[in-house]
Amino acid sequence: MTRTLLFACDLSAENRAAFARAIRLAVDSGARLDVIHVLDPYLPRRVLHDLEEAVVADIGATLADLREDYALPEPASLIQTVTGAPYAEIIREAHEREADMIVLGAHRKRGQPDLVSGTTLARVLRSAPCPVLSVSQPASREWEEILVPVDFSLTSRHTLRETLKRFPEGRLTLLHAWDIPGERELGSDSDYIRWRDREVARLRTQLDRETEQLMGELDQVPELELVLEQGEPLEVLLSHLRRQPPDLLALGSRGQLGHHSQITSRLLAEPHCDIMLCRAW
Repeated sequence: MTRTLLFACDLSAENRAAFARAIRLAVDSGARLDVIHVLDPYLPRRVLHDLEEAVVADIGATLADLREDYALPEPASLIQTVTGAPYAEIIREAHEREADMIVLGAHRKRGQPDLVSGTTLARVLRSAPCPVLSVSQPASREWEEILVPVDFSLTSRHTLRETLKRFPEGRLTLLHAWDIPGERELGSDSDYIRWRDREVARLRTQLDRETEQLMGELDQVPELELVLEQGEPLEVLLSHLRRQPPDLLALGSRGQLGHHSQITSRLLAEPHCDIMLCRAW
């Protein structure tokens, strides 16, 4: 069965980077590119009819322009308009088309994580049946360095599996944030330091074992580097992104509860790179 990439186009100038990336992904993977634009269902019927024709023509022209700009061949594609609430229609279309991935533009309100939760992007992330790609970087940027935060959970295992499957030629950095009890009170005690070092070594061994098990399930395995850093997961991740921004961040989505919601909101509001968010299973 032909793979399908679903790109939600909003016709904005900021959306061009995501559109170009969607075209490139479709060409590279041999997938069909389905481009949809969601129209306001409350517009008069006559206006909707005229608007549909104009939107499809504009998207087709943009697709041709981007192919020329990036010297890309023409992928198999389908351009359509739908009416309804944007996030609900994107999710519904992804289900009906059995989309392999949804591609969206990045959140526009940079530096305002408190405004992310109600956006189309955030709502799609919460309910998408497949990985969602949030694009903020030019499509000419190669995805060579890929960062995957890991915490031994089912979600991070699934995210790592998806990343290994989709990007077998990338260089993956697995980032694990660790925090051992007693560091503040006993950090200078020699016995504590030896115990802490043993615990960190145990964590590394466990993560190596988990990674090797996943790699054994795949035919091609990219270059991997394991990085353990001490601290709270969000701050460790943001610090690493500032020091060594990757080309792509692959992150698991466990919904919008607890600290994971804060991590997602901060990352979407301050994108250092393109982000692929995977569902929990």
